[in-house]
Amino acid sequence: MKSERKVAIVTGSATGIGAATATRLAGLGYNLVVNYSKSEAEAKAVAATCEAAGAGTLRLRADVADDAACRRLVDQTMAKWGRIDALVNSAGTTKYVDHADLEGQTAADFQRAFAVNVCGVFQMVRAVAPHMKAAGGGAIVTVSSIAGVTGTGSSIAYAASKAAVNTMTLSLARVLAPEIRINAICPGFVATRWQRHGLGAKYDEVVARVESTTPLRHTCTADDIAESVVMLIQGGRYITGETLLVDSGLHLDMAPLRIR
Repeated sequence: MKSERKVAIVTGSATGIGAATATRLAGLGYNLVVNYSKSEAEAKAVAATCEAAGAGTLRLRADVADDAACRRLVDQTMAKWGRIDALVNSAGTTKYVDHADLEGQTAADFQRAFAVNVCGVFQMVRAVAPHMKAAGGGAIVTVSSIAGVTGTGSSIAYAASKAAVNTMTLSLARVLAPEIRINAICPGFVATRWQRHGLGAKYDEVVARVESTTPLRHTCTADDIAESVVMLIQGGRYITGETLLVDSGLHLDMAPLRIR
């Protein structure tokens, strides 16, 4: 039977931006697919928070780099609720390597970054598209990065993968229209566990620089980014193929991230 509540799949929703987005959508009346690849305990906690807000949940483990796993995830969603109204591609991966360290990244690093960050997005979009088109509409938002616009970020492989995502968003917006809208959010520096782990001792210094030098004097949180993701799902009826920077104005001057 088709659910009366709207349904959203949020990949990588056990932690960070994905978790914040799932929680926001639950509060807006969506049932949620909470997807994770490793963080099972965190996924359980996010699902519990969504359920406390009145949402039905499916907690599904799947590595989006695996096309068969993406298709199973979508099939299980349709089997339970009979609809998919929104897809948020939040799953991502990186390896922190200084851009000047050209020997610091291997072909395997690039292949993994592209497998998750690019192919994973494409595979999820491909899996949900027939169902959204058959239903007459749907919204897709991918969490990209300012790295794909400015060539900065945790590594060259990561920046290249996010640039590919931004270009792919344009291509997909053309072929998915008019039923489906697809957009990308490009966060700047976001205060998450992922960043703290990757930057280590430099984390606090970067936060201080962002808060003191960006035009809006603010370090974005996962919930700040989730707010914009939801805006593109709930509103923006005539916005598609857009890459929206959400970064407190960081792209106007990248100096806060130039730390050696």
